[in-house]
Amino acid sequence: MNAAIPSPARFPNCGLPATNKLRSSKVVAICCLRLENQGDGDSSEGTFQPSNFEVEAKQTDIWRLFKEAQQNILYLNKQRIKALEELDRANRENQLLLDRIDQLEVKNQGGDGRDRLSVFWKLLLRIDSMVMTNVVNVDEASILRKSVMDSRAIIADILSNDVLEKGDSELLAELRNFANGSRRIGYHIVHICTEMEPLVSIGSLASYITGLSRALQRKGHVVEVILPKYSCLKVDEVQCLQEIKTESYSYFNGQLYGNKIWTGVIYGIGVTLIEPLYLSFFTRDSVYGYSDDFERFIYFSRASLDYLVKSGKKPDVIHVHNWETSVVGPLFWDIFVKQGLERTRILLTCHDLKSQNPAQPDKLALCGLDPARLHRPDRLQDNLKSPLINLLKGGVVYSNKVIIMSSLHSKGRILCNFGHGLETTLELHKEKLLVAPPGLSSKWDPCKDIFLPKTYSAGNMEGKIFCKFALQERLSLPVDVSAVLVGCIFEELSDTDRSTIRRIVWSTGKKGIQFVFLRMDKQRHDRVLESFLEEIKDENVRFISRDDEALSHLILAGSDIMLCPLHDAMHQVPLKALKYGAAPITIISDEDRLRHHADHEQLITSTLGDMSISQAIDELISNPSKWKRRLSEVMEKDFSWDWDCSDLHISAYAAVRTM
Repeated sequence: MNAAIPSPARFPNCGLPATNKLRSSKVVAICCLRLENQGDGDSSEGTFQPSNFEVEAKQTDIWRLFKEAQQNILYLNKQRIKALEELDRANRENQLLLDRIDQLEVKNQGGDGRDRLSVFWKLLLRIDSMVMTNVVNVDEASILRKSVMDSRAIIADILSNDVLEKGDSELLAELRNFANGSRRIGYHIVHICTEMEPLVSIGSLASYITGLSRALQRKGHVVEVILPKYSCLKVDEVQCLQEIKTESYSYFNGQLYGNKIWTGVIYGIGVTLIEPLYLSFFTRDSVYGYSDDFERFIYFSRASLDYLVKSGKKPDVIHVHNWETSVVGPLFWDIFVKQGLERTRILLTCHDLKSQNPAQPDKLALCGLDPARLHRPDRLQDNLKSPLINLLKGGVVYSNKVIIMSSLHSKGRILCNFGHGLETTLELHKEKLLVAPPGLSSKWDPCKDIFLPKTYSAGNMEGKIFCKFALQERLSLPVDVSAVLVGCIFEELSDTDRSTIRRIVWSTGKKGIQFVFLRMDKQRHDRVLESFLEEIKDENVRFISRDDEALSHLILAGSDIMLCPLHDAMHQVPLKALKYGAAPITIISDEDRLRHHADHEQLITSTLGDMSISQAIDELISNPSKWKRRLSEVMEKDFSWDWDCSDLHISAYAAVRTM
């Protein structure tokens, strides 16, 4: 078809943008056809020759029509871009509306007693309140709580919502009559953490806590979450929020400090918020990034354990996360295990081994620990800075199991290359280490993604082609759905990643490969990468630096290949790429080979083989049908929290309960 279209070179100074060449060429062809038809006369009058004036007039008319067509095309392109931006805005508003409707439905169900989880958690929260206000003692509270948890499936049918409106004495009588003891249906897990979606969401921890907890509860386990009550917390998201009318005290810096305790429910998960009364640790504008972060979070960790003991809760597993709550391990075994928690065990999850925050040993005394006892190489002494202590190292040492969340790395690779100074500790405790992939929330599904101009599935990939076209149009890339489009979504890149990207772009630029880089950051800029991309001035390369969720969805849907940074704690790009029918390739040089994480190694290798970026591009171009078949098969896999992630955690809980 292209051979039949006159080249724009026949019409000097037309200055057509790449996206308009095809349409404008058609206009030129039509204009030429008019000129030829107007020049044809009757064969009997072959001697007729138009005057120079007539020829010039016709040429002027043609150029006038041509310029009008150009202007119309430019106007239509501007309108198309504006329409795509309006679509993105409408999709975002639609998502917010749907989320709010879901929350209102949950609240409404909880209000009239139709939601079993709401009744269940209301009872548990009332028991918490009664024991904190000395209506019942700790031992009886444990019996009542166990009876409710063991009978969760039928509790809403046996105890009506009216009972929950009664006073403490009447409700206590009902609960004592009910407490016959039923068969336990699962584990009781308490998360002590610093984030939870949608209450406070900074990194990958927030979606992990909510996604995993909901999946565990769907499988019959009881999950609670303990958080600091930040001043920036979205407390309006919490159902049944109530203040327990008593103070819980915590030891800190040689004194007892009071805490206000708030309880509620979010997405069917019991939530406890701890608010220090006399310390301003959490009345800040941000969650992290303060010089006293060490003090803030060891206080919260100690206060959480104090609350568990005072409330009489005896969970099967206390689940802690990252360095911020890793001190729970040493506190538990040195102080709290003998306070009624003898059967409880500790599990640590690491989302980012690079974040460690070493500190002076004497700061351990603030929460009641003995610095001299713990500042040792086999305990909390930092491996690289021996005068300091490392809470994350202590979490590894003092936990019964350690789960490292990773979408790219195997256990062996982490032990060798990605321990960030903890390699010797991880190697010593490697028998307790597990590597788990994160799950994806339901919004990351091309079949029902509200951010896409057209949805698609493994059985019908037409929408993916449309999404590529929309992405090219939106970013003013040359519109060619047959071109290979490589996407990359990241928050930060290492110097090695930047160097590798430079080599990849230079080496593949001559092949007409298109690249889209999205840095998901509102404030900082990657000046090195930006200057490089400006240097090459390639019409096939685009760099965007802003936190744009709608664009990230479109990049995943419109890309054939997704470049994945080695450090991907936040955005889960490899799994999202597979779900959206794009090949995840790690940002490594062609001299190296793709290295996959343990739990998805077989899945990705069977899909793509051990490919580098250049090999993947060659495979896509030379054998597109095979490429499409491979990715269509993997798109049908389940990457939700109900998949491997929750099963692996349940196995870990089962293992620590036998210790």
